[in-house]
Amino acid sequence: MTLVTSPILPAELAQPRKPAPFSLARRTIMTPILLSLLIIVIACLTVMTGSKPFNQAVIDVFVRVTLVVGLYIFIGNSGVLSFGHIGFTCLGAYAAAWLTINPIMKKSALPGLPQWLLETRLPYWESAAIAAVFAGVVALIFGRVLMRLSGIAASIATFAVLAMINTIYSNWEDVTGATSSVVGIPIVRTIWPYMIAAVIAIFIAWAHAISRSGLALRAARDEPTAAAASGVDIPKERLVAFTISGAVMGLGGALMAHSIGVVTPDTFYLGLTFITLSMLVVGGMSSLSGAVIGVVLLSALIQALRMLEAGVPVGSITLALPKGLQEIALGVIMIVILALRPAGLIGNREITLFRRSHNK
Repeated sequence: MTLVTSPILPAELAQPRKPAPFSLARRTIMTPILLSLLIIVIACLTVMTGSKPFNQAVIDVFVRVTLVVGLYIFIGNSGVLSFGHIGFTCLGAYAAAWLTINPIMKKSALPGLPQWLLETRLPYWESAAIAAVFAGVVALIFGRVLMRLSGIAASIATFAVLAMINTIYSNWEDVTGATSSVVGIPIVRTIWPYMIAAVIAIFIAWAHAISRSGLALRAARDEPTAAAASGVDIPKERLVAFTISGAVMGLGGALMAHSIGVVTPDTFYLGLTFITLSMLVVGGMSSLSGAVIGVVLLSALIQALRMLEAGVPVGSITLALPKGLQEIALGVIMIVILALRPAGLIGNREITLFRRSHNK
């Protein structure tokens, strides 16, 4: 009888190689760093100009960066288009208002608030953190139902959430002031808190994208059948992204409230939904870099159109574009970009200093 012996393999070949700890983080960390540097450079240049109108315009840019990155966390990773996330922005804005307005003003304008909330007045940074948590909890509650849906059904359901929040806040007079403006919110003019919030949002989005949950969610986005067969709990992973996304949107809402000092329900409805989704689509829905760059490019365009609508003096005459051209231009740009580059300007790529060779 002949015995056949198997060859002895080297130890490094006999055992499967495990990826080095944090290898994915090390390979991708340059993306949030470079995007954050872009935000920091814009902030520094703004401070150097010393222009108050330009300072406010850049604050608006940083608020939009926070909002669009919040949208990317869910839409970009799940592939489910959401029309309801601005509702969580509304929740964050009103939570910040409740927590920071002078108690005397709250008692006269919003008498329906609980007594402890009527007597509370916090610094803006504490209120922003609590607003983010509040919006995240509400997103978790809604998401436990909505994340079992897919495709157009999920998108319509998210729009129903937006309409529900807008209707409640537009009619709950003793708590939200209904359609009246809630005033007295402390206005923060310095640019640094908004810059820090945008950078935090970028790193939160990056951390979720490289996490086990983010990787599983993108696998379910690209190959839902294969992902489900591999044991991925798709509703659960969507719920995680939906909750984190809702919290970031709530943070953006708090920042927006402190940037203008006034909140009304209509501010957080269809107009803001259209603009933020446009920025995400233009940059690239599947890319964190696309979300940030889309905001910067379209914000610059919006600012230029506003200046042209206000009128530009040329000699003895003033040239002005018709009012409302801003929305028309955004719509045309979206159509052109979707026709030429359906995945957006950046597509599904991320900016980095170098590309790893596939041969290594």
